[in-house]
Amino acid sequence: MARKVLNRKELREENDAAERTAGKKTATKKAPAKRKKRTKVVKEVRLKAFWGVFSQSLRRVALFEYSQRAEADKKAADLNESQKTPHFVQLVKEVIEE
Repeated sequence: MARKVLNRKELREENDAAERTAGKKTATKKAPAKRKKRTKVVKEVRLKAFWGVFSQSLRRVALFEYSQRAEADKKAADLNESQKTPHFVQLVKEVIEE
């Protein structure tokens, strides 16, 4: 049996015409809308300064207001004399809960 001879030139023209019409359809589509980036809302945190008396193992022994530095130094000196381990004074900042 003889096969039907395909005309490659006609097939190519049909394919090109189909691509051109498909290209027009895709070109008319709108581009997807860009999503707005979500910005992280910065939570405002307020801090208050204190003087803390700490042991050598970094355990807080006492806490004094910022204006009471002399009392904090005195407490650390008393603890140094009465106990074997040294104590020191360090600035501590804590969050103010409103």
